[in-house]
Amino acid sequence: MVLANTPVASDELGQQISVRLRPVLSASYQALGALLLRDLKVLWKDKWIFALRTVIQPFFLCFVFLYVFPKIGQGVGGRGPAGESAFATVLVPGVAGISIMFQGVQSIALNMAQEFGFTREIEDRVQAPCPIWLVAVEKVLSGAAQGVIAAALVLPIAAVVHAPGVHANLDLHWWIVLTLVPLACIAMSGLGLLLGTSFEPRNIGLMFGFIILPITFLGGTYYSWTTLAPVQVGGFHWLQVLVLLNPLIYVNEGMRAAFTSFPHMHLYVIYPVLACFAGALLALGLRNFRRRVLS
Repeated sequence: MVLANTPVASDELGQQISVRLRPVLSASYQALGALLLRDLKVLWKDKWIFALRTVIQPFFLCFVFLYVFPKIGQGVGGRGPAGESAFATVLVPGVAGISIMFQGVQSIALNMAQEFGFTREIEDRVQAPCPIWLVAVEKVLSGAAQGVIAAALVLPIAAVVHAPGVHANLDLHWWIVLTLVPLACIAMSGLGLLLGTSFEPRNIGLMFGFIILPITFLGGTYYSWTTLAPVQVGGFHWLQVLVLLNPLIYVNEGMRAAFTSFPHMHLYVIYPVLACFAGALLALGLRNFRRRVLS
């Protein structure tokens, strides 16, 4: 909707003033940019907290599984550097995927719980001259950008933190990296938006216990989806079927397709299903966000 120049009343000097009302779309984009700039400034102000939050989890996962375990003779994936390197090849993409997920949860869900708390800080954000849903989209874009940074930091950490002879056999497929990583970041940020608008601030602990923990351990971080086939009852591969309800399994399988040549789920399954998860999580999160703001 474009509004033409609208004349208004004369000022004290009797001079006619003409006010140009900006198009709604242009005003929304400008407000979105201002909100993103605000988050960027806040992130820069807390850059050391962000750095620790981003680095500490992948560092300790690589340190324990790729350095400590081989050093004490309890290497995961088989005895010897070959088996341990094979496990490292599986683990490193999974660490990238789980880092993306935790960025979405920490940067959106936890902050949103604070903003919807007693002080109602969210009311200051929704007063921006843009639709309410655009404020939530800005949070998703900010969380997705932080997820990209988190995923990018995993590879240099894994390249440095490992025992001698134990290393991940990485083989970057750039067209998958440039398309799947942003899609995964948006999907996990959508999950953060949904969780942040679904749980009351006092119930955040329940969110980690009943939602984040199962998603993490059944999301294929420490194993690939294809290796779950032996887990079956009466010939039915029940665990392989069950984990298909977990969006993180598609993120981690996509990271393996992007960063390694290890066997993984087919890309023609990963892309559309992950896109559907991203759309569904965003739609539910935006609906909950509007309800919480207007309540």
